[in-house]
Amino acid sequence: MTTQWRVFADVDSLVRALADALCAEAAAAIAARGAFHLVLAGGTTPRTLYAELARRGAGDACWHIWYGDERCLPANDAERNSAMAEAAWLAASNIPEEQRWPIPAEFGADEAAAVYADWLERVGDFDVVLLGMGEDGHTASLFPGHHWGTAADSPDALAVSDAPKPPPQRVSLSAARLNRSMKLWVVVTGAGKHAALQRWRRGETLPISAVKGRQETVAWLDAAASAQSG
Repeated sequence: MTTQWRVFADVDSLVRALADALCAEAAAAIAARGAFHLVLAGGTTPRTLYAELARRGAGDACWHIWYGDERCLPANDAERNSAMAEAAWLAASNIPEEQRWPIPAEFGADEAAAVYADWLERVGDFDVVLLGMGEDGHTASLFPGHHWGTAADSPDALAVSDAPKPPPQRVSLSAARLNRSMKLWVVVTGAGKHAALQRWRRGETLPISAVKGRQETVAWLDAAASAQSG
């Protein structure tokens, strides 16, 4: 299935459209199945999205929150994706705490990956996965030159002990588990992502190229990121 490329004039317009789409997906999933399973990403633009979702009062007892990756830092460290999402949105939302599933990365990569994989056994395909993309084409904590867990029998969560970005110890959902999503949306903003976006669109073998949603894969781009792509 081909990736859709959606380009917005700036981050603000992208975030508003993305929040609209996310709330619509949640309503549809809840109407169809009574639950909405969402995977969150870290990063600056996702933080802006979460602030917009907080402003809208998004999220209720039918929402379930998961994470694509996490840094092995203390549970409340501000550099953790879960701490950022809690501060920007989740702590003030109506999503029950027991339905928010941060990766327990404070346990260390190996134990946290095993625990998270066990938790993930209770949920089928995700409804929506949100991801970012780094300037090297990495996504979640799947880095070029490392193991991405693309095989069908890969574990749902991978321990990462030698990430090229600090901290070296991380936990990431495997590519195989990320691909168990109905819709996979990648948010790419800023001129620094030009080169990686070009490589992705050319079909080069990158971590971001290894993940796809079962129904759709969408790249949400601002004009700065997309200007030199194609």
